[in-house]
Amino acid sequence: MDPLNRREFVGKALAAGGVIALSGGQEADAAPRPKKPTDLVPLGKTGVKVSLVGMGTGSIGYNHQSNQTRLGQEGFTRLVRHAYDNGIIFFDAADSYGSHTYLRAALKGLPRHSYVLQSKSDIRDPQELRVAMDRYLKELGVDYIDTMIIHCVTEGDWTTRYRGAMDVLSEAKQHGKIRAHGVTCHSYAALQAAAASDWVQFNQVRFNPKQAHMDNDVDTSTALFARMRKQGQGMIGMKVVGQGDLIKGDNAAYRDQCYRFQLQSRVVDAFVVGLEAAEHVDQLLHGTQLALDEVGYRFAHEA
Repeated sequence: MDPLNRREFVGKALAAGGVIALSGGQEADAAPRPKKPTDLVPLGKTGVKVSLVGMGTGSIGYNHQSNQTRLGQEGFTRLVRHAYDNGIIFFDAADSYGSHTYLRAALKGLPRHSYVLQSKSDIRDPQELRVAMDRYLKELGVDYIDTMIIHCVTEGDWTTRYRGAMDVLSEAKQHGKIRAHGVTCHSYAALQAAAASDWVQFNQVRFNPKQAHMDNDVDTSTALFARMRKQGQGMIGMKVVGQGDLIKGDNAAYRDQCYRFQLQSRVVDAFVVGLEAAEHVDQLLHGTQLALDEVGYRFAHEA
C-alpha cells in the first residue's frame, strides 16, 4: 500500500471511530465551528485540517538555526511535547530554520496521523528542489509532509519566474510526498500574484494589528486576505505578535489582543506563533480561548 493510500485508510478508520480525521475531505459547511484553540479547522480547500493554533519553530530563524533549535534537542523536545500534550498538533518548520531533525526527534513514537507537519524551502532551482524534497522527508523521518511552502517570495512575477519550482511541488503532491503546496510572500506584489494563482492552495501571511513586519497596511492586507480566503485559498497567519516587537517590555499583555485580532479579522483559517517556552504555549492557548469566547470563529463561507 502506498503512503497516500495508507493515509486515506487511516483517515477513514479514524472517522469511523468517531475521531475527526486530519486527512480531511469534509466540506467546511459540515465541520463544527471550533470552540477551542486546539480544535481542527479546514485549511481552505486543501483537504488538510490543522489545529486552530500552531507552533512555529523559526523565531529569528536563519542559517539553519532558530531560537527553538538553540534550546538544544532536550529543550526543544520538552517544548514540542508540551504543545502536543496540550492539543497543538500543527508544527511549522523550514529548511532555513534547521528544525527538521529536531522535530523528528521530538515527535518520535507519536502516530504520524496525530500531527500536521509544515515545511518551507528557499530553493528556487527545480532540480535542486527535487533533490531537497527527499532530504526534507529524511530529516523529518516521515514519508510525507502535510503542507509545503515556497519560502520568502518577494517578486511580483514569481508565479512565472519560479514555475519550475512550483511544478516540482505539484509533482511531489501527485506522488504523495506532500498533501498541499503554498507560499509565504514578503512583498505586497508577491501577495497579489499569489491571490491570482490557481497553483496556490494556501498562503502563510504576515498579519497583526499594528503592521509590524507586514507587507502593507492592515486594512489593505485584510481586504486582500479576505479575497484569498473567499476564493478557497487556505490562510495561515504569522508574525502574529510582530516578531515579538508588539509584546516587548510593558506591552507583554498585548499578546492576547494579537490573538484576538487573528480571529476577529475573519480572514485566516489558523495561525502559528513562534513559541520558545512552555509558558508561551500556555499563554497562546489561554489568550486564544478568551478570543474564541468573545468573538468566535467563522469559516470562509461565513466570513
